[in-house]
Amino acid sequence: MYVELTSQNFDKEVFQSEKPVLVDFWADWCGPCRMLAPVIEEVANENPQIKVGKLNVSNYPDIAEKFGVMSIPTLIFFKDGKSVDASVGLVQKSVIEKLISE
Repeated sequence: MYVELTSQNFDKEVFQSEKPVLVDFWADWCGPCRMLAPVIEEVANENPQIKVGKLNVSNYPDIAEKFGVMSIPTLIFFKDGKSVDASVGLVQKSVIEKLISE
């Protein structure tokens, strides 16, 4: 399960989260994003110790810009409200698991 992130809930869900948060920056028109979606869902279901959020960059380009997202899919991992790691592009599940284990 994941949280749909918006301008209205981003601060609360990411910066104020008690759990580390993996944010998936994606868009409907992005083929690699659609290919990555089931993997993100698996990671969310298998790792209850983290929160997974998805932010549609088409709807919230200001937030994507704030974090320097130039290409999608981009995954950014936040701990204690700070970004600690990121990956860009279509990646394997093992890369995501390494991202969230640090």
